[in-house]
Amino acid sequence: MARVCDTKRYAVVLGDNPVRLWGLTSAERLERQLRRAGVSVWRDSVEALPADATVIIVRADYLYDSRVVSGLAKARQVLLQADGGGGRMVLVAAHVGADQANAVVELLSGRCPDKAPAGVATVTVEQVAQAFDASLLKLDKPFVLPITGENRGALEQLVFSGAYKGITDLVTKWLWPVPAQWATRACVRMRVTPNQVTALSLVLVVLAGVLFARGEFGWGLLAGWIMTFLDTVDGKLARVTVTASRLGNILDHGLDLIHPPFWYLAWGIGLASDPAAAAALPLHLLYWVIFAGYIGGRLCEGAFQLWIASFSIFTWRPVDSYFRLITARRNPNMVMLTVSLALGRPDLGLMAVAGWTALSTAILLLRLLLAARAKGSPGGVRSWLTEIGQTVDERALAVRAFTKIVPADNKA
Repeated sequence: MARVCDTKRYAVVLGDNPVRLWGLTSAERLERQLRRAGVSVWRDSVEALPADATVIIVRADYLYDSRVVSGLAKARQVLLQADGGGGRMVLVAAHVGADQANAVVELLSGRCPDKAPAGVATVTVEQVAQAFDASLLKLDKPFVLPITGENRGALEQLVFSGAYKGITDLVTKWLWPVPAQWATRACVRMRVTPNQVTALSLVLVVLAGVLFARGEFGWGLLAGWIMTFLDTVDGKLARVTVTASRLGNILDHGLDLIHPPFWYLAWGIGLASDPAAAAALPLHLLYWVIFAGYIGGRLCEGAFQLWIASFSIFTWRPVDSYFRLITARRNPNMVMLTVSLALGRPDLGLMAVAGWTALSTAILLLRLLLAARAKGSPGGVRSWLTEIGQTVDERALAVRAFTKIVPADNKA
């Protein structure tokens, strides 16, 4: 048994599993998940628990979605049941009082399968964890699944897929997933940490900017595209190994937030090294449009979450999710710069970035104003992801594009 301690709240992990998923045993993963949920570990017997404490007890022969662990930490007096295979429901975890801990350990261990403590409700995975994950802009069914050698590959794929945002730009959504999974696996094998990947990304941000400013656009784009790829890898690596940290989160998101407009500025500086190109372009106007548009767009996104709803503006209606695929963020803009260089007109790339940034911000401002108006309506402002099967048809294209929901009439 492992132990996890918090003020008057503890957790006990029953056993372990030799099958490693993304380099972690089940007990190691559970302990990290529990720490992220605000619960840490000790190794005493359950009889030594303080009388007024509560205890989370989990079986280590199952893989738990992090949302389930967090939900279980918030629940009280519950026994969690999950599909043990073949539709057979089994008890896998609990959150009970210290005085009930020994009985629950016996119950979950199978030594006393018929002795559930009085006053403890049996709940399902869906009752302790929400399908809508606002942080990852996705609707994804939470899971608790048995771990075996035979299903190891499927479980690793499930964990990796669960680490991906549901609504993001077209490059991240359709180009990066397969190579990012290969790179994440290599990082796990070589014991590379997410912060190390982020640090390399920072070096490439600077390198790409310097190369752009020197007019070496091809090499700059190579460094930039590698950076955008690593920006996908570090987040996935942190989630599959449960090693996300506050510092890493600040570095990753801070880097993403700050550097893009400075790349476009550097691109303009590189263009200015050619007197003919500099004379033909209103560079200072383009810089103002890009910086003002970029900041304005980010402010619209922040204002939506601050004043309108707790979720992202890109999950409000399906049209907003489609727009996120191509909105003027770094990756779509990098596509325009790459195409312009391939055509031998890098100047057109900067003009396209400026124009699309301005238009994207205007669209975001319009959506923000419409959301503010809708907030006062009877239905209020809700994410379309939470309305699937209600006002949003499960067979809609947006559901197929941005979720893993299978329409009821397509299920076996």
